[in-house]
Amino acid sequence: MIVVDTGPLYAAADIRDAHHAACVAEFENATEQLVVPVSVLIETSFLIERNLGPHAEAAFLSSLAAPEIRVEHLEDRDITRMAELVVQYADLPLGSVDASVIAVAERLGVTTVMTIDRRHFTVVRPSHVDAFTLLP
Repeated sequence: MIVVDTGPLYAAADIRDAHHAACVAEFENATEQLVVPVSVLIETSFLIERNLGPHAEAAFLSSLAAPEIRVEHLEDRDITRMAELVVQYADLPLGSVDASVIAVAERLGVTTVMTIDRRHFTVVRPSHVDAFTLLP
């Protein structure tokens, strides 16, 4: 499994994004289940609608029905962990969506995160591994 952050999803939708080609290739070549926390779905939908319009947002939402993508709801323990992470990394600041990616990855035992956010994800130390493997 790979937990997916907002950046790659948005970049794949926006051909003008500097990371578009790399993210599209990453999605096309993925051989593992892609896990999208519901918080990431909401943030990505907002950004796509705001910047690319409702038709692009609808296309994004439709793409999430693919069998290789699993939308993961947040559990109470994820929200508790998110709060811990936001406090622990207040100097970054981490933010709730990035904290949700980490919390879901920890709960599911996932060690790979697809993100373009190297600033946050290279600093954070997950509870189950020394560091995440980051794609692309």
